[in-house]
Amino acid sequence: MLGVLTKKERDWVESVIKDEEIVKYMENGRDFIDDDDIWERLQRNTKPDKNRIRDIIQKSLEIQTLEPDETASLLNIEDPDTWHEIFQVAKEIKRKVYDNRIVTFAPLYCGDLCVNNCLYCGFRRENVVIKRRRLGLDEIRKEAEVLAGEIGHKRLIVVYGEHPSTDAGYIADTIRTIYDVKVKTKNGYGQIRRVNVNIAPMSVDDLRLLRDVGIGTYQVFQETYHHGTYKRLHPEGTLKSHYQWRLYCHHRALEAGVDDVAIGALFGLYDWRFEVMGLLYHARDLERQFGIGPHTISFPRLEPAANTPFIQATNYRVSDEDFKKIIAVIRLSVPYTGMILTAREPASIRREVLPIGITQTDASTKIGIGAYSDRYTDQEEDRQQFLLGDTRSLDEVIRELAQMGYITSFCTAGYRCGRTGDRIMTLLRTGREAVFCKLNAVLTFREWLDDFASPETKAAGEQVLKKEIEEIKDKLPQNVYEKLLEYYRRIEDGERDLYF
Repeated sequence: MLGVLTKKERDWVESVIKDEEIVKYMENGRDFIDDDDIWERLQRNTKPDKNRIRDIIQKSLEIQTLEPDETASLLNIEDPDTWHEIFQVAKEIKRKVYDNRIVTFAPLYCGDLCVNNCLYCGFRRENVVIKRRRLGLDEIRKEAEVLAGEIGHKRLIVVYGEHPSTDAGYIADTIRTIYDVKVKTKNGYGQIRRVNVNIAPMSVDDLRLLRDVGIGTYQVFQETYHHGTYKRLHPEGTLKSHYQWRLYCHHRALEAGVDDVAIGALFGLYDWRFEVMGLLYHARDLERQFGIGPHTISFPRLEPAANTPFIQATNYRVSDEDFKKIIAVIRLSVPYTGMILTAREPASIRREVLPIGITQTDASTKIGIGAYSDRYTDQEEDRQQFLLGDTRSLDEVIRELAQMGYITSFCTAGYRCGRTGDRIMTLLRTGREAVFCKLNAVLTFREWLDDFASPETKAAGEQVLKKEIEEIKDKLPQNVYEKLLEYYRRIEDGERDLYF
């Protein structure tokens, strides 16, 4: 029967959730999302006066997480001139914490088998039009060789369905395989240096296994923070129907010793203002219980997917103007966090919103299973979770970023030097991490330009490098500048992976 689980799948589903790993983080049996409280705060902070908004802006500029009433006030701004000011402040905060760099990555989908049946997802188990597949380790290696050796990516986010065939053991094997890839390029070598994961909620023991094989950031989206909507969209009896098991997965990851966690909501499932508040509450609870907020926040919008009529039926579609507001308010509300803008969005939108707080974006993106080594060029609905808005190459995206004045950073040094977890939080809040990032962005950008760039992109990139090196000379100590030049020359001579 369509969508019915096998006995093996049912047995696995029954074994996954461990209630004792949830309740210890809850207060009096309640989670930290109070729907009524969120709506009450949104309603009582309507029509905020300009003095209050200016106080909130000042707090954000001091890189302090906002209180719920403060974020609610921002969400209730109606005056266009005040929104313009908010957009400008978001730019300023991003520059203060992260300088003018943009980190790039690529998603690598390893499997689309899933035991869940989420109404909005192309990979839901009852969707018969999707071609189901799980990549073997040799196939994973081929995908990583294309990404690292031909395109030039240094970091990936690896994506899996929730299924016994893609359990923690399989995920650990794929991460080892990806890290093992090393491909010769025209001047050096290509290698993936950071493997982040977008995977299902897991137990502490499974997360420890992934920590031990070198998992990067552990990313899980709550999808929607609204309890009633969550229940409606995730059918009873599926793993994903358990709201709290998902909500507290980042807490379990930090307990397991994973350095960095990432949160997000899928905008278009419920009211966007509520979801922004949910993201703030999530960040604040992680800070409260661990002293560490989210390493990144994502805010994808619903996109078309094969045989998924819910997407067309939603009443909560987010306009482009409201999407800009979402990004700006998140930047002010959780000012230290990285913010990820994905290729779900078309190039025109990405150009418009990138300056107001974005720190990471993907490029050369393919989300079909095995799509990079298969080398198909058109999007194929029956192989993808959803359709992309921007399929430009990494080279094209980097050229545009350079023309906009941004340096593309391929740096992964902070993770390998221990600038993660609570350590990175301190550096981000004080603006000191931007110094390391600037130095390492220059070195990794030099490396990428020499190994992968087209002549047009290399020319645009050279202009950015010249400007960045001049800024370092003017702002940083002479010994740091001289060390940078030494590393820079060594990279030009063919050395790779030098960093501060």
